[in-house]
Amino acid sequence: MGAVYSFMRAVTRLNEFIGRWVAHLIFAIFLLLIGEVFLRYSFRAPTVWTNEFAQLLFGAYAVLAGGYLLARRGHVNVDIIFSKFPRRTQATVDVLTSILFFAFAVVLLWQGWLFAYESIEKFETSQSAWNPSIWMFKAMIPAGAVLLLLQGIVKLIQDFLIAADCELPADLTPAVAHDTRDEVSKEAP
Repeated sequence: MGAVYSFMRAVTRLNEFIGRWVAHLIFAIFLLLIGEVFLRYSFRAPTVWTNEFAQLLFGAYAVLAGGYLLARRGHVNVDIIFSKFPRRTQATVDVLTSILFFAFAVVLLWQGWLFAYESIEKFETSQSAWNPSIWMFKAMIPAGAVLLLLQGIVKLIQDFLIAADCELPADLTPAVAHDTRDEVSKEAP
């Protein structure tokens, strides 16, 4: 199990590192858009490139942060009923429904690769007035899909182990919603 745990830690650390780095793009996007508004309304001198650059940065942010969100269990869940299940049942349901996640992630990787490859092959630009190269931003789609897919494998392993009632090391135990029922049952005589 040591090699599996090492793989799980490495993937999670990679996604956390990239997620923290990519989070800083929001500040850049914010500054770009505030600067654009200031120039547009204070000096009547809008820029040609600011909005497009902010969109490209946001696209990179969105695709590269998926693995980090999965590691942190930050994706949106509809858990009106699911959150009431015991942790092992939740893990079992996650294992059974992981086929949907992996279908999505594989299609994202496959189509993202085709999309990026075509763009890289012709050094695609945006064809706008500013006309920046966009192939490197499109290359982030399959990169983000790989990060998401790897973190999905980690989550699947965690869910298998939890469903099998195996003890996970503390650093590999996923963060879950706070369940007060467990505390109440522990305190009851």
